Amino acid sequence: MLREALFAKIHRATVTLCNPDYMGSITIDPDLLDATGMRVNEKVLIADIDSMNRFETYIFRGTRGSGVIGVNGAAARLTGVGHRVIIMSFCHLSLEEMRSHHPKVVICSPENRIAEQLSYDPD
Repeated sequence: MLREALFAKIHRATVTLCNPDYMGSITIDPDLLDATGMRVNEKVLIADIDSMNRFETYIFRGTRGSGVIGVNGAAARLTGVGHRVIIMSFCHLSLEEMRSHHPKVVICSPENRIAEQLSYDPD
């Protein structure tokens, strides 16, 4: 049996743009993607710390070093520029895999730079 588990998290990123007319997704600086192992087109859950909204979308790659966190499409109406968000990716693991899995976490600076990197212990 597989269980759904946290794969990676970008914590306290700041939304830099919202574009409700775009076709959808969240645009993320590749520096943050590389640090967490998140991939383009991967499904993510977004939790907006300021509005308390949660929504799912998929990842687009932004410009490297830009600090972009851009929420596009209908989801842009659930957040706002300057809002702080948590971006979470999940995976399916066996119980055995869960015992050794260490989700990667990036804590962002207000400019969406990597302020801290850590991983969660499985137990």
